Amino acid sequence: MSTRLASCTLFLCGDVMTGRGIDQVLPHPGEPALYEPYVRSAIEYVRLAEEESGPIPKPVGFDYVWGDALAELARRRPDARIVNLETAVTTSGEPWPGKGVHYRMHPANVPCLAAAALDCCVLANNHVLDWGYAGLAQTLDTLHGAGLRVAGAGRDAAEAATPATIDLPAGGRVLVFAYGMPSSGVPSEWAAAQNRPGINFVDEPSLAIAERVAAGVRARRRAGDIIVASIHWGENWSYAIAASEREFAHRLIDGGVDTVHGHSSHHVKGIEVYRDRPILYGCGDLITDYEGIHGHEAFRGDLALMYFPTFDTASGKLSRLELTPLRVRRLRLAHASEADAGWLIGVLNREGGALGTGVAKLPDGTLAVEW
Repeated sequence: MSTRLASCTLFLCGDVMTGRGIDQVLPHPGEPALYEPYVRSAIEYVRLAEEESGPIPKPVGFDYVWGDALAELARRRPDARIVNLETAVTTSGEPWPGKGVHYRMHPANVPCLAAAALDCCVLANNHVLDWGYAGLAQTLDTLHGAGLRVAGAGRDAAEAATPATIDLPAGGRVLVFAYGMPSSGVPSEWAAAQNRPGINFVDEPSLAIAERVAAGVRARRRAGDIIVASIHWGENWSYAIAASEREFAHRLIDGGVDTVHGHSSHHVKGIEVYRDRPILYGCGDLITDYEGIHGHEAFRGDLALMYFPTFDTASGKLSRLELTPLRVRRLRLAHASEADAGWLIGVLNREGGALGTGVAKLPDGTLAVEW
């Protein structure tokens, strides 16, 4: 009798940025010097958060920033945990020239990621090379040394394009392919090449590139696999979804992808379910040090979602998609209030309406996507 899982539940989220201010409250803060136009020390981001929400008991434990998310992960027990890691993990002191913002977390703070038992850190984003090629090399070494899989970056183009493989206990696999696009601020110079480290860079969400990506997926796919295409794309502070992005996502699913995991936007965007596969156009931020920074309050970047899609492993079809609403306070994730959850419901229904989805609140306070 086969022991293969009949279903598979993933944990997906947007940006996990454990660098800069968060790095400064962890047990092993790195050098705080920054090269930003207005902020010269990462300690300033801690001050802003404390000014906004109250004192933070420094140093915090490695699990502190995850807060209520850890209990939710323990309750749901997803089969694979996948995040977009929006920081270099390095002691490198050489910032990428001409770039205005540079994120880094000290390698000794990597237990912060292990605290959530993550399976895969997506690195195809616009911050993983903030501290140059040396910073990327140390990031890769540190994550691998901690037993964390990576996708979307490597020491050459072949490694950057290789998917992370997560073997499921009862059989089957989750494959995570990751891509970074210039629309999210990824410099074209960061593209990995045959003899150059970098990220798995794609120029644009064109149909020709989608076909190329789909061909790479089909070359590695086995029966029973769940395929994740994790994409860093799109502008910040806008709910708009470009027609080219939607066509790109559809073509990926037509070509064998089971979920499109989009990120970069600092707030949640609309959700689509196409051919019984979810498309998360923008997951928003999960863990950041933006607390106390003002200017885009209308988008409620302090609110976050944990995404839990469940798939039938025989067909790859989505059977349910549930979301857990959270809020960042004192650089820590906490369950969202009823009012904050209501605000998220309103946004998801408004933005998802044109995409054929809506959400309903469940008795336990989580949200169920309907399509």
